[in-house]
Amino acid sequence: MSGSGPPGWEEVERALWGKTEKGLKELKGLRKPDIRDVFERVLYLGPGDFLITNYHRSHPIEAFNPGAALVGEELYIFPRLIFEFYNYVSSVGVVKHRAEELLSGRKPESPLPTRIVLWPRKPWERLGCEDPRVLKLPGRWLVLYCGKGLYKLAGQTVKTDALALAEMDEDFNVLRRGYFSVRKGDNIWAPSNRDSAFLKLEGREATLATRPVVRSVKLCWRARADLEAMEMPEESLEPVIGPEEWESHVGWSTNTVELSNDEYLIGWHGVSKIDFAYREGLAVLNSEGELLAISDYVLSPRGLYEEYGETCSCIFGCGLVRYKEFLVWVGGVCDACIGIFRAELDKALETLRWLRG
Repeated sequence: MSGSGPPGWEEVERALWGKTEKGLKELKGLRKPDIRDVFERVLYLGPGDFLITNYHRSHPIEAFNPGAALVGEELYIFPRLIFEFYNYVSSVGVVKHRAEELLSGRKPESPLPTRIVLWPRKPWERLGCEDPRVLKLPGRWLVLYCGKGLYKLAGQTVKTDALALAEMDEDFNVLRRGYFSVRKGDNIWAPSNRDSAFLKLEGREATLATRPVVRSVKLCWRARADLEAMEMPEESLEPVIGPEEWESHVGWSTNTVELSNDEYLIGWHGVSKIDFAYREGLAVLNSEGELLAISDYVLSPRGLYEEYGETCSCIFGCGLVRYKEFLVWVGGVCDACIGIFRAELDKALETLRWLRG
């Protein structure tokens, strides 16, 4: 959390800032501002398409930025839901539907029954549970999300974001939740963080694509994490993708899709300094989070649905799945609805420039 923290936090922040400065210099020139939009627009789902079954409001006022997972023939969608506009406080719901039907482009005849499964319960998520990225494991779900809330640090109350983890059982009961800090020796700091995804899990250890914010600079990073201690060793954090000269910042956008034993496809976003649009690209990482390949923009806002909303000209996260011969992007559109986008996997992979193999 920028500007405050427990004793010794400054040492952690300085170490990450040194890596940030290096990344800003060395990670330029990997991409061009070109747009090769390979995704077909299949379906848009608005707030009225979700019927909330376990809350006093039947429909949210907004549903966007969904996580997604494919389980058999069922597509699970985890929409970010908002019911009250005063403070824009988010929760996370879950709905499942046959993937084939959603990818047909026909809207369901009736609203999709949706349960709220993750809502603010701790002070550090009091202002919302946002932008889930989900991983299905045998008997459980792991959900990375942004906990937006209030933190007691060095005697002060700080409002910020943190990278949070919720572990759920098969029925989406939350077994535990917490947020990640960065540790350097005896010193610890919880920077503003979000937009993260799992790459590799080995017991309590994980490799993450993550996006800590250091002195307001937003890069794509990789890190190792202890899922029990909820800590990332500072020495494991390394920048992976930086903003190009035409971008204000970049971030990871989706969960990962395994292509091979050591190749993981992931979506990222870049925000333009010129027109402020959020545009999406693809990258391939290995299990250590090292960058193997990257595209230019492959999904860019166009038309009324994608150019007008709470955040104009914005396509953002958070779900990426492989279904038959297709790569399916289930993403937020303008903080106002959910878009389902589809591309032939081979055509999506053709957009990549391989940096190493």
